[in-house]
Amino acid sequence: MKIQWKKLWLKIILWLGAEILLTSIGLDNLADYSEFLGEQKKVALMGKAYPTLTVNFVF
Repeated sequence: MKIQWKKLWLKIILWLGAEILLTSIGLDNLADYSEFLGEQKKVALMGKAYPTLTVNFVF
């Protein structure tokens, strides 16, 4: 597996810059949420989505 170093370094630098900027202005949660969404996309692409149980109540 060949690593694309330029692309990797660009992603690392952009991520680190965003973390520093958002932390300094108090919006680090936004950066954490974007990481969460990225992980959810990876899980969905892998086909390991877990079903949820839904219960319907009749009133």
